[in-house]
Amino acid sequence: MLTHIVVWKYRADVEQFAREEHVNLLRSLQSQIPEIRSLSVGFDILHLARSYDTGLVAFFDDRAGLDTYTIHPEHVKVAEFGRSISEHVASVDFIS
Repeated sequence: MLTHIVVWKYRADVEQFAREEHVNLLRSLQSQIPEIRSLSVGFDILHLARSYDTGLVAFFDDRAGLDTYTIHPEHVKVAEFGRSISEHVASVDFIS
């Protein structure tokens, strides 16, 4: 199983409706990309100085599944939107 984690720190000028749209688009990927075995997305609830605003955890069978997801047109659109409203995006991928 491959675990894919991404976190977004939105720019201060990004309004709540855009943040919610981003999360909704991320959640929609599970129904559009069959290689996703499980996906969880949500807003940070602690709001600490070190916190990011939104996080995603997705599971894939293997690297090939992640690679297919990465280039899927729907993922590409959502990833571009996420980058456009963020000041920083970080990720980690590992075999579990």
